[in-house]
Amino acid sequence: MAGFAPLPQPLNADGVPRLVGVEIEFGGLPEAKAAKICADFLNGRARQLDSHIWRVENSELGTLDIYLDIFLRKAQQSRLRDQALDLGREVVPVEIVTEPLDIDGLARLDALREKLRAAGALGSGAGWFFGFGVHLNIEIASECDADIVRPLLAYALIEDWLRADNPIDDARRLLPFTDPYPTDFVRALIKAGPEATRDHVTDLYLELTPSRNRGLDMLPVFAHFDPDRIASAIDDKTSARPTFHFRLPDCRIDDARWSLAEEWGRWRLVERVAEDSAPLDRLAQAWDDDHGFLTLSRQSWADRAGRILQTAGLDRT
Repeated sequence: MAGFAPLPQPLNADGVPRLVGVEIEFGGLPEAKAAKICADFLNGRARQLDSHIWRVENSELGTLDIYLDIFLRKAQQSRLRDQALDLGREVVPVEIVTEPLDIDGLARLDALREKLRAAGALGSGAGWFFGFGVHLNIEIASECDADIVRPLLAYALIEDWLRADNPIDDARRLLPFTDPYPTDFVRALIKAGPEATRDHVTDLYLELTPSRNRGLDMLPVFAHFDPDRIASAIDDKTSARPTFHFRLPDCRIDDARWSLAEEWGRWRLVERVAEDSAPLDRLAQAWDDDHGFLTLSRQSWADRAGRILQTAGLDRT
C-alpha cells in the first residue's frame, strides 16, 4: 500500500470522513525541542503550559500536545515533581498527541515524523527500556453493532499474524500492553459470531479480558456506549470515545524505512477482513480447527492465518 489509502468504510454515519487521532511516543528529544520542531514545520505556535508540558496551537494539524508520558506530569507542579520527571527522561517517552485527523492530515503528520527523525528522535529499538509505541484512535464507522463487533473479531483472528508479520521490538514485548487477547476470549468471540450484539460482546470482554493492556483496546468505545458499566468493572481510567484504540505497533521513528503509513495499513487490513464475510468465516472456522483444548504455540496459527489471507488477496496491508 502506498501512502494512506482510505478505509473500506471511509465515511461515518453522518457521511463525513472518519477521523483518526494519533499518539506518537519517542525518545532522544526533550519536549521543548520537539514542540519547536512541530511548530516550525506545521506553521503553529508553541506554548509552554508546564515545566514538562507544551502545546502547539493554530498549526496545520490544529492543536498538538507534547509532554513526558508519565503519570507524574499530572501531579501538582513542584520542585520534587520536576526533579523526578527530569530523572526519568532517559526512559520515559515524549509523546505527541494530535487532534482527530483526516487522510491528508495523517500524511502531513508522517512528514513531521521524518523531521523529528532527522532531528534525533529515537524509537523502540534504540534502548532496552525504550518501550515506545504509536497509537491510532480510529473513529468507528457507525454505532451499529456490526461496525463494532466485526472489526474486533477480525483483529482477534489475525492478531497473531500481525505480530509475526511485523514483530515488535523486544523491549516493548516485555511491557504489559503488548499482551495478545486470551485464547478463551477469541474462542468465545468466534462462538458469538460476526452478528453478535455489541452488548453481548462487551460482556465477553469484561469477563475474559478486562484490561486496557491489549493491542486493540476496546474499552474506550465500550465506555462510549455504557460509561457507568465500564467504570464499575475496570480500575484503570478509561476515556470514553467512539474510537478503536489500536496500540499494538511499536515506534520505529529513527528508522528511515518506517512510516506511520505502515501502521495505518495494518489497521486498514483489519477493516478489510471485517467487511468480507468469506475470509472472516474461513478464518473463524480454521481458528477453531487449529486450537484444541490447549494452545502451545501461536506461531502455527499465525502461519495458517497468513495463508488464508494470502489466498483471499488480503495479506498485503
